[in-house]
Amino acid sequence: MFVHFSIILIIFKIKKIEFSQKSYDNLFYAIENNLRELGFGDVAVNKKMKDLNKIFYDILLKINNSKTNIKLNENLIIKYFPDLNDLNSNKYKLFNDYFINFYHFCFEISPETMVKDALKFRV
Repeated sequence: MFVHFSIILIIFKIKKIEFSQKSYDNLFYAIENNLRELGFGDVAVNKKMKDLNKIFYDILLKINNSKTNIKLNENLIIKYFPDLNDLNSNKYKLFNDYFINFYHFCFEISPETMVKDALKFRV
């Protein structure tokens, strides 16, 4: 989810369109509510949210992008997706291709409908 959201934020930045702070807040508010529904207490939720925020910014800052392409940081992928530690595996290539295709898909649609249309993305 954080990789998808990071890609969307990167596209907004490239297109020089302001991303709504409310949308960002809503994402993390929904995550916080889900943690509470799972039975985590206030202290645990605060710690988890702090950790998740760090993970999100780690992903966001380590995605290499240009106006024409995107490249996922290999160390970042291995860190958060340990099953993809073999960079030559078919699973890793599919994962990488998926996000490259997602980037191009989102780049082509209008920013006003990007989040709504991104939910419909299929490879």
